[in-house]
Amino acid sequence: MGLAIAVGLVTGFAACRYPSNLGDLRPNLLIADAGAVNTLAVNDLLEVRVYQEPDLSGVYRVDPDGHIDFPLCGKVKVGGVTASGAADAITTCLKNGFVRRPQVSALVKEFNSKKVFVFGEVSKPGSFSYEEGMTIIHAISQAGGLTRSASKNSVNVTRVVDGREVKFPVKVEDIVIGREKNFQLVPGDIIFVPESFI
Repeated sequence: MGLAIAVGLVTGFAACRYPSNLGDLRPNLLIADAGAVNTLAVNDLLEVRVYQEPDLSGVYRVDPDGHIDFPLCGKVKVGGVTASGAADAITTCLKNGFVRRPQVSALVKEFNSKKVFVFGEVSKPGSFSYEEGMTIIHAISQAGGLTRSASKNSVNVTRVVDGREVKFPVKVEDIVIGREKNFQLVPGDIIFVPESFI
């Protein structure tokens, strides 16, 4: 129980350690295209803030065609771009006679189109919305923490890299106590926590 609580509290590490037996694969390749990871798609929630325009600020859902329905602008295409790209598109629209010098910021509130999966010895296994900068500790916390029978240093993350599945052994207990750095996730990662037989 203590470890489950600790797992829920530990956050903030960004780097990850990769096994040395992956040949020519490098960490930057394993993270994949950062643009692809952070681009908007159907059902994602985008929070938009327009400086000194509270009626325009709010949270908008990406529709099946990749648009948000934005006041004054109507349909704004945001599918396939980052939050920054969405802010640029909204700024361009508002400059078109609606707001003199629009200052627009946008951030992704929820990546509902992108998931990570947590299975095995966790309290609430299932799929969870990916969040920018998400780590294995965050994902396990979302899944309710590890059970007492979890093999805490034998966790595996399965990721598709260049069309093939690669498994990464992750020592979660060592991360919690600060012996290892946290493991950065990407959308589609599958985390499996095996049972300890000791």
